[in-house]
Amino acid sequence: MLSELTIKNFAIIDDIRIQFNNGLTVLTGETGAGKSIIIEAVNLILGSRASHELIRTGHENAEIEASFDVNPDSDQAKLMAEQGIDLEEGLIIRRIISSLGRHKVFINSRQSSMQLLKDLTENLAGISSQHAHQGLLKEKNHLDILDRFSATFPLRKDVSTIYKDLVVLIKEHKELTADENKFSQESEFLKFQINEINEANIQENEDIELTKKKNRLKNASQISETFDFGINELYSSDGSIIERLSTIKARIEKYKDADPELDGKVKSIANVLFDLEDMATDFRTYFSKINLDEGSLEKIEHRLDHIQKLKRKYGGSLESIFSQYNEMQGKYLKIGNVKERIAHTKEKIESLKDQYAQKATLLSDKRKQKAKELSSLVETELNQLEMNQAQFIINIDKAEGDLLQEIVTINGIKAFSTGLDNVSFYISPNPGENPKPLTKIASGGELSRIVLALKIVLSRTESLETLIFDEVDAGIGGATSEKVGIKLADLAKSNQVICITHLAQIAKYGKNHFKILKSVSNNKTSTSIIPLTNKDDKADELARMIGGSEITKATLDHAREMLNTVDI
Repeated sequence: MLSELTIKNFAIIDDIRIQFNNGLTVLTGETGAGKSIIIEAVNLILGSRASHELIRTGHENAEIEASFDVNPDSDQAKLMAEQGIDLEEGLIIRRIISSLGRHKVFINSRQSSMQLLKDLTENLAGISSQHAHQGLLKEKNHLDILDRFSATFPLRKDVSTIYKDLVVLIKEHKELTADENKFSQESEFLKFQINEINEANIQENEDIELTKKKNRLKNASQISETFDFGINELYSSDGSIIERLSTIKARIEKYKDADPELDGKVKSIANVLFDLEDMATDFRTYFSKINLDEGSLEKIEHRLDHIQKLKRKYGGSLESIFSQYNEMQGKYLKIGNVKERIAHTKEKIESLKDQYAQKATLLSDKRKQKAKELSSLVETELNQLEMNQAQFIINIDKAEGDLLQEIVTINGIKAFSTGLDNVSFYISPNPGENPKPLTKIASGGELSRIVLALKIVLSRTESLETLIFDEVDAGIGGATSEKVGIKLADLAKSNQVICITHLAQIAKYGKNHFKILKSVSNNKTSTSIIPLTNKDDKADELARMIGGSEITKATLDHAREMLNTVDI
């Protein structure tokens, strides 16, 4: 239940605080005094979009705060506990609207997200305004109303999940089927490319190694001569370096007994001789490997040329060849089994269609059962609202599906994420009149009463504790407005009801009555709110509503008489 509402710097409101109680609360006042602004403020508390244009001129921020008494067993209490929000002080929601666009939400003094605000207020209060009246004229909303009454939203969610999966699979299947020939051609080309690289059998860094060999072969003759000369000079020829150094070593050795220091010199020469002999051996080994076969050079150049062509074709380097090869193999495997994928997708589609058909049929059956009940209950309420013998009909039908046009069809029926049903409300206001779609209804008074009747019926199945009505008296008067007042007072026995009205016949039933006033001071318009707590104040306001700005004794007496006829 909404217990308190504070509004600051919002539209033409400076700073007002309204304390609400249970029962029927009516808000009255001249047109333009600011009554609907209060509804707008409550809408923001319930999660509607904020706009900086709502900030009162001359201020940086607007602020709205609402306090709700929350049942400890309610969904709100459970969600608050899950979020670690203390329930002891109830639910306090504060919204700050900034001229800079940095709007903020606070829940029990803790900054929170818009999503949490919407989750907490989802079933907290319901507002019926001119927007709700216009919404009732849109057939797309009729299905939602029926599902709310039928409590079939969980089942409808299951249907929607299956439908979304079906849409994805059907689109995939169409794409696979349409591209099957294209995939076949692409597969052949990929196969050729993969085989081309496979047959080349390129090794890692092969181009670098081949280039080295090529350079070596190109200079093989000169290198061979150089190393032959080196081997001769080091070892093979008469008077080679090793031979002469060995002679020096032998001559020094003759005198090492005469001078012990010469032993070290001999060892040094011996070490050099060992190194030179190793070098000569290495030269001979290298010399033996030198290939002077011009055919080998030709093969290497041919191999390098082949590798270069592949590099140019597949990205410019061996790394890019290997990378593209892996990609092509993956793609080839993927499109190579396209027929299997088509068959597998088709099988999954059929399975999901069976699941969809089963759940959607169950959903349709439940809707049909509850539609009769809803029609009967609304007709009962309309009868009590001076629409005697009105017929309220809920039409449920299905549309034929066109396989060429529709994404999903089930047994020739067009399928939706909401199920197989199209739902539309029909009304026959008077006996003998053919039922017409609600969208064709002409009378604003009839539409207001239908909205009220639906709200009354739905309030019995929903957990809404607070119901707010604006424009509920649009297009009605006389005995009808009296019946609407009685109905609102009756509804307020089980729900907190807040109603903005221009009709005294409705306002007189208010257990709580607030008068909204607009005043101008220093060229600035302000709205204030006055609680009417005694019969004299209420009578004055009812007299104003009956007779206008000039209140005569007759209108005042009439207002007092009206108040005396109700027990509040």
